[in-house]
Amino acid sequence: MTLSHHVAVITSDEQALIVASDLADDLRRDSAQRDRERRLPLPELDVFSRSGLWGISVPKAYGGAGVSNVTLAKVIALIAEADGSLGQIPQNHFYALEVLRVNGSPEQQQRLYAEVLAGQRFGNALAELGTKTAHDRVTSLTRDGDGFRINGRKFYATGALYAQRIPTSVVDENGIQQLAFVPHDSTGLTVIDDWSGFGQRTTGSGSVVFDNVWVAAQDVIPFQSAFERPTTVGPLAQILHAAIDTGIARAAFEDALHFVRTKTRPWIDSGNDNATEDPLTLKSFGHLSIRLHAAEALLERSGEFLDRAQADSNAQTVAAASIAVAEVRALSTEISLAAGSTLFELAGSQATLAEHGLDRHWRNARVHTLHDPVRWKYHAVGNYYLNDENPPLRGTI
Repeated sequence: MTLSHHVAVITSDEQALIVASDLADDLRRDSAQRDRERRLPLPELDVFSRSGLWGISVPKAYGGAGVSNVTLAKVIALIAEADGSLGQIPQNHFYALEVLRVNGSPEQQQRLYAEVLAGQRFGNALAELGTKTAHDRVTSLTRDGDGFRINGRKFYATGALYAQRIPTSVVDENGIQQLAFVPHDSTGLTVIDDWSGFGQRTTGSGSVVFDNVWVAAQDVIPFQSAFERPTTVGPLAQILHAAIDTGIARAAFEDALHFVRTKTRPWIDSGNDNATEDPLTLKSFGHLSIRLHAAEALLERSGEFLDRAQADSNAQTVAAASIAVAEVRALSTEISLAAGSTLFELAGSQATLAEHGLDRHWRNARVHTLHDPVRWKYHAVGNYYLNDENPPLRGTI
């Protein structure tokens, strides 16, 4: 896998949003076909990388744009609106960069940030199947000379298939979790394209196997400690998930509008000549649009909370950011599912024809929103406001 050439370096929030909007127009064009054929988006990812958008969270001190989280979330939402899978692929890339920001040494930051600005993509190998809970890890990191050996198997490794480095959660000999930034071409590392989810089909969220893989000590960053003190690693990951769902919701809503305007026939009992005049259809679109606009507003609001928490990370600011993000995660989950489903109720039977590919919105939303249960978002938010209880630091809220 070669690195992208002529990678742009974005220098401002405004430029990032313009580039993302233009890129989204291109990525939208064949998104239904890529989903239908499960065609891995390798050429699209190359264009995405060369756009410079994968480097926008690199701090200004290291040559990046250091964009706000408001901008970062908007960029991801724009890409996810164009293609839900392409919106999710960089999620763990930005997550790993946040771990690097809060826990990496200056040398690690300088070196890895430079790789990102040069076009490298980071994937992930975090989750494992078969453990007691979804957050338990058994993949091991053992000392070997001036480096380490990794042994284990990962799943849900979104982006690993396309990455130059695969940040991997590992448990060291003291039982402490670390994050190893493993080069994709390391001996003994195998990325398996075995993701069979019915949505987010081209995210490459399959398996990664580590068979005595060697990693340099300089490529291992503390991980567990990011959740033992107030940091923004957890809410940063969560705002990106919310942005993905919000983008999917917007795509489903826009496709519903277009289909009803151009193809849908009015129901006979409505007494109208056009589907766009049906009063019950109007009511349904009103209901969808209000919730979609609310999700988009909460996404922006949560980015502002996260910006404040990054600037001054303490128990109060991180808790407030986590709750603000939990609020948009709850609503973006519901509106993405509602928009993807209500689309068919409003557009009618024609909308179910395979050539339109409109089912991908609901499938993408249904699969992605299972990342962590929305019912616990409501619990955390209620507990915060009613009992002044801060959410857990482990990053799932």
